[in-house]
Amino acid sequence: RRLLCDACVVPVVLGGNSEVLDVGRTQRTATKPQRDGLTARDRGCAYPGCDAKAYRCQVHHVVHWAHRGRTAVHSMVLLCVTHHRMVHRAGWTIRMVDGWPEFIPPKWLDYTQTPRRKPKPYEHVRAG
Repeated sequence: RRLLCDACVVPVVLGGNSEVLDVGRTQRTATKPQRDGLTARDRGCAYPGCDAKAYRCQVHHVVHWAHRGRTAVHSMVLLCVTHHRMVHRAGWTIRMVDGWPEFIPPKWLDYTQTPRRKPKPYEHVRAG
């Protein structure tokens, strides 16, 4: 493993049609298949209450790439320019819970730091 690491060989996770879904740390920007996966999951800006379409969004690493964040669908979200800027400048935190992004406001905005999230598309569907 150490030899592979020193040689910059990284495992790559592929989807069903051999599309790259996880490129580890060898690449900072999302691939087209990764963006497609994010679009399918987030359906646009992931910030609660925002209805910006996916084509107007940017890919955001939940853990910043410079801080060892991975370029993988499970660790990125789509954010519109406004919410992307807000996350970086206002102290918001994003965490993934069961594969779904939660946004935690800074203490100055919400002392309890109650997580906020969009409902999953299937959470609106009732059985029966």
